[in-house]
Amino acid sequence: MLHFAYGSNMHRGIMGKHAPEAVPAGTATLVDHRFLITGDGYASVEPLRAAIVHGVLWRITPRDRITLDLWESVGRGLYRAVMLPVQQSGGRRPALVYIARPSGEGRPKAGYMEIVIAAARQWRFPQSYLASLERWLPSASAPPGPRKLGEFEI
Repeated sequence: MLHFAYGSNMHRGIMGKHAPEAVPAGTATLVDHRFLITGDGYASVEPLRAAIVHGVLWRITPRDRITLDLWESVGRGLYRAVMLPVQQSGGRRPALVYIARPSGEGRPKAGYMEIVIAAARQWRFPQSYLASLERWLPSASAPPGPRKLGEFEI
């Protein structure tokens, strides 16, 4: 099964912890969707005509699927798992995508977007897409000091 990751699951370290048998299958896009941060502080995607979300395809095992569902809090309703068509190398492929419960737009949890952006850079996403992710970073007016990654520490 393929999993399309667009948030912290793009990061190799995160996937190594929560889906240890996952193997990257390259980058892909989810067409007619946009990236957002929900009121819960995590990434999601939602339909938006002519928008594109860049992400990473992971080939996952049934065991990885179980541990990812736990990590994404599917049982508690934070995310739901759906199959959506993604674009890769000019073709469409079905992939598992985690979509957050509706909670409006919000601010990212501390350290979250830094991990997402680091992974996006590592996968060499287009500069314009990186800039769109950077707009979700906390404002420069935030107080200086060390930032705690908390649950996202890798």
